[in-house]
Amino acid sequence: MNQLPRNILNVRKAVQKYLSSSEASCLRKLQPSERCYAGAASRGFPPPPLSPQRRVVVTGLGLVTPLARGVIATWQRLVDGECGVRKVTAHDIALSWQSPEEAQELWRQLPSKVAAFVPRGTGPTEFDEDKILGRKEQRRIALFIAFAQLAAKEALEDAKWTADTHQRAERTGVAIGGGIGCIGEIVDAAKLVIDQKIRRLSPFFVPKILINMASGYVSIDNNCQGPNHAAVTACASGAHSVGDAARMIKYGDADVMLAGGSESCIDALSIAGFCRLRALSTSFNDSPCAASRPFDHDRDGFVIGEGAGVLVLEELEHARARGAKMYAEVRGYGMSGDAYHITQPSAEGRGAYLAMESALRNSGLTPEDIDYVNAHATSTPLGDDIEARAILRLFGAHAESGNMALSSTKGATGHLLGAAGAVEAVFTVLAVAHAKVPPTINLERPDLIFTDAFRPTASTLDKPIRAALTNSFGFGGTNASLIFTQPPD
Repeated sequence: MNQLPRNILNVRKAVQKYLSSSEASCLRKLQPSERCYAGAASRGFPPPPLSPQRRVVVTGLGLVTPLARGVIATWQRLVDGECGVRKVTAHDIALSWQSPEEAQELWRQLPSKVAAFVPRGTGPTEFDEDKILGRKEQRRIALFIAFAQLAAKEALEDAKWTADTHQRAERTGVAIGGGIGCIGEIVDAAKLVIDQKIRRLSPFFVPKILINMASGYVSIDNNCQGPNHAAVTACASGAHSVGDAARMIKYGDADVMLAGGSESCIDALSIAGFCRLRALSTSFNDSPCAASRPFDHDRDGFVIGEGAGVLVLEELEHARARGAKMYAEVRGYGMSGDAYHITQPSAEGRGAYLAMESALRNSGLTPEDIDYVNAHATSTPLGDDIEARAILRLFGAHAESGNMALSSTKGATGHLLGAAGAVEAVFTVLAVAHAKVPPTINLERPDLIFTDAFRPTASTLDKPIRAALTNSFGFGGTNASLIFTQPPD
């Protein structure tokens, strides 16, 4: 038998020495797939590739609100100090299976009889349900989905963006959240179960009530194959969706995102539920336009509203390359949790403070850089006061200097719940773009916390706005703050 070459002998000796080691002994007991894992674990992996911090701008806006359908009409009515709140009628809350007498009795029992409806009608700034949806679509989708579709359509047209190629489609996503959606659909379905008529239940029942179906339908309508996302964080849903979408662009998951929130739950059950929480206004049933009065001494609760807001967010260089119009830059996004109570903020407003502080830190700005704060202020006695104290604590001398404007637009729109953060993000962007602070209507006697230098604006204010912050807070102690700045040159 010929001797093996010396180099082979050396290799064989090395292998035998390795196989006698404790590490090799352990490996021999593993299955092949386990050996691969153990080897990787022992070596470790290099860090993942760093994602560039891409900048995000707003290139399109869409609105469906109690003031009007459409951005131009809504903004004009807002800065003119008009109000979208009206009296609730028995017809507004009547369920499909109720007699007029039953609906009237249900209406009589509701302590709050004011709400902020999207205006219905056939005009260009009104919502014509029969024309826009038709009978077939009314059976297939809930109202909050239709609102989101309309707002998204306007925003895309405003941005002049279509996902009409394979590459564009894969790089365009949707993030539209909501809080409740449409409880009336659930009530109608529950009645069929109670009456043992389950066979009459619509096959579209489940898709109609899922919050993420607003994002789903908008994605399908516009061929958006990028991220499909929906934040469900009560009244902070719209703001969280905008902030999350901006981060998706920053970290390279998409180049364009349709982001916002939608809600349609002005019905007997929703009104009754909030009334049982003592959250709704009940003292102004005979004067609806005076019911929502943020920061005012006589406020007694919020006014429930409906609608949708959608923003087209886009990576800065992507927007520049196609010559897109830019309203503002999404500069900061902050989140926090109260960790205190299911419906009430802590007395010192720590959650609100942390969200705003986080947004500032994320933006790289200082409190002195903020020219306008669009407050969450819903017109509840406790919430408005606590938010004002948190704002004063964070901005301090800057707020007292008179250089920072403050207002709440909920006096005009009511509280749109899961859509509020998105609609108010649009208002904040427009404030930056038009150098105009929208008013806090119904502000007749500001709370005692306010001084002459630090108080909400009661009328529209023309003011250069380099940077603006908007707040959104929700049940469960969830908080979100967004900062928008003038777009880069």
